[in-house]
Amino acid sequence: MIDLADARRLLLAACPRLEPALLDSAGADGCVLAADVVAPADVPPFDNSSVDGYAVRTSDLAGAAEHSPVRVEVLGSVLAGSVAGQPVGPGQAWKVMTGAPVPAGADAVVMVEKTSATRERQLGAPGDRVEVLGEVGPGAGIRRASSDVRAGEEVLAAGTVLRPAHLGVLASVGARQISGYRRLRVGVLVTGDELVTDGSELRPGQIHESNRAMLLALLARANCQPVDLGVAGDDVAALQERLSSALQRCDAVLTSGGVSMGDSDPVRAALDRFGGLTWLQVAIRPAKPFAFGLLPGPAGPVPVLGLPGNPVSALVSFELLARPALRHMMGHDDPYGVSILGIADAPLPRPHGDGRTAFLRVSCGFGPDGRLHARPVAGQDSHQLSASAGAGGLAQVKDGQRVEAGDEVPVLLLS
Repeated sequence: MIDLADARRLLLAACPRLEPALLDSAGADGCVLAADVVAPADVPPFDNSSVDGYAVRTSDLAGAAEHSPVRVEVLGSVLAGSVAGQPVGPGQAWKVMTGAPVPAGADAVVMVEKTSATRERQLGAPGDRVEVLGEVGPGAGIRRASSDVRAGEEVLAAGTVLRPAHLGVLASVGARQISGYRRLRVGVLVTGDELVTDGSELRPGQIHESNRAMLLALLARANCQPVDLGVAGDDVAALQERLSSALQRCDAVLTSGGVSMGDSDPVRAALDRFGGLTWLQVAIRPAKPFAFGLLPGPAGPVPVLGLPGNPVSALVSFELLARPALRHMMGHDDPYGVSILGIADAPLPRPHGDGRTAFLRVSCGFGPDGRLHARPVAGQDSHQLSASAGAGGLAQVKDGQRVEAGDEVPVLLLS
């Protein structure tokens, strides 16, 4: 058997990282930047109002108070996207909306709540008068130019995993395209004559297929573009043809089933005909068997990752091995999931003493103490997917380790 850490190192070393490409920044949520982004101009590009109010000269407001307001003349209104027609002079003001440029001559904006206006026409029309009910200091109500970003400043560094706020930053500096790593097109091929996919009544020896929908959804959550390659029967030639077709249109391929040692499954026979695959026995429970290799594609080598067929084993194998490999290919410097030291709220099943580290499915959440708390789900066997559906993490328990209620245990958060 091979240690999980060693298996991961082998896998990541074998899976080639994508070449950077120009991406539409608006659709790059979850993608990784391949180059720094530098602001070409200041953000904001001009002084603008942070409130709805009146742009004034603070020197005009000396002594202003509710019982002794200062009256100024309104020159007109400035909306966001427009500019004032003339500077603010002594005893004058412009009505401004939030985001509107601050007129020349003004050094503050008094929010509308601190004014009292009487008028015969629409508020903000030339000739209106407004009473200011208190003093303000210079700069009040003003967002200064470059107060968010300065021209030439690095706003996002290469290696950043883009999230919605990052996309807003990119839009704010006018970066409509970025250098980044695109989403992988990853095919999912599930195999087995025993699998029923149309919901029809099962005959003896048949089961409803479940891995395909699960793996396609896991790929989507990993920011990949899933490609449904369907379910193939146990025919070596047909499988080889299906795989050859997948290699022409996918950046990576996941198979499910037929990777156990000594397995005579046609999947293994079909993969072996391509050559170059490594068949592993990883020291974990579940998901011990795993296969990987690089097969020829039109644009270069295509990683093929062979997952076990048991549903829970396929899930765990994806989380521990396939997901990190795919994230590595998409530019992630830290491709592994988030692991947190949690508290067991109940005893965890003890590993079998076979030299493997157990990854037990646990329901988990943060308690009033701010710590992650975990409790094992009802079924831990590799076929018990229904119990695992309620799991939010995988508790890592070493061979021979006993975890009692109240003990600390590392928990890998799922998705």
